[in-house]
Amino acid sequence: MDERIAKLAQNLVNYSMEVKKGEKVLIEATDPDTYILVEALINEINKVGGLAFYRLHDDYVKRAQLLGASKEQFELEAKWQLDRMKEMDCFIGIRGTYNVLELSDVPADKLGIMSSTVMKKVHMEQRVPNTRWVVMRFPNRSFAQAAKMSSREFEDFYFKACLHDYSEMSKAMDPLVELMDNTDKVQIKGPGTDLTFSIKDIKAIKCDGKLNIPDGEVFTAPVKDSVNGVLQYNTPTLYEGNYFDGIKLTFKDGKIVEESCRVGDVEKLTNIFNRDEGSRFVGEFALGVNPHITREMLDILFDEKIAGSFHFTPGGCYDDASNGNKSEVHWDMVCRQFAENGGGEIYFDDVLIRKDGMFVLDELKALNP
Repeated sequence: MDERIAKLAQNLVNYSMEVKKGEKVLIEATDPDTYILVEALINEINKVGGLAFYRLHDDYVKRAQLLGASKEQFELEAKWQLDRMKEMDCFIGIRGTYNVLELSDVPADKLGIMSSTVMKKVHMEQRVPNTRWVVMRFPNRSFAQAAKMSSREFEDFYFKACLHDYSEMSKAMDPLVELMDNTDKVQIKGPGTDLTFSIKDIKAIKCDGKLNIPDGEVFTAPVKDSVNGVLQYNTPTLYEGNYFDGIKLTFKDGKIVEESCRVGDVEKLTNIFNRDEGSRFVGEFALGVNPHITREMLDILFDEKIAGSFHFTPGGCYDDASNGNKSEVHWDMVCRQFAENGGGEIYFDDVLIRKDGMFVLDELKALNP
């Protein structure tokens, strides 16, 4: 076994989830490429006296199920999965699909059935608030291809990002957390973007290797009705198997009132934002700070951590940084602000804190790549 896989399993079990003796851990994995990490995780969980459980699934098979899905069927599926999740202390989801577009031809109403049952009841309402969880992606040739890298180059990049010293990153994040906790007005400027909103009295949370691997962001949420202006995203994104690029959103009093994209199916984009009452409002604002991730990977778990980026997330908020918005949708769309991406500025209460992706305040410079 690659020693980096063993080290990753050790970090996930002992640092990220902090598994204790007798605790139950559910490992959810896709595709055979991930099995070597599943084996390493089970070995590490056994070492600390935990109880390992696993569930395997595949989007290729999931597509066939979804094409014929009924609400009644997925309500039952959600009940089974929810009963199991309630028994768990920890959860780790490992994604390693061979085709990230596997669900791209599943009709929106069928995806909505899965979103409103399994995703909502099992994951958003039970797993997220009630387990110590980690979600991650495992390297394979498909992932390397999406990142425009050779397989070997991508593996080296992947492990650098995932095995970063998150305890040191955590210390460097503290001044940013304090600053965000004391900020009211945020203004973001860049090509095609002029956006203002408030984050007053909504807690800032540092993501330092405890929930996602790779990690590296500090997030909060905008006051729900405070968002106004235009935001032009510049990072390709996948959502429910659908590819989009150049998404542009116009906000008025917190709500998305106009949406467009340069690449992708505009009707599908609109259907996502029409999913429910909260899907046209924003549930998260975050700054990405992982120094090893400086380019897009066509994977949200990586792209939202890009150093010099921010993400502004239509859909539901998290309970620990709540603005009251509830939705089945949670779509972390990313804008990179390095000079080579067009640049941009972020102001907190009219003070420039980051320019062209680089923090300019002395207390924040330790977060620059």
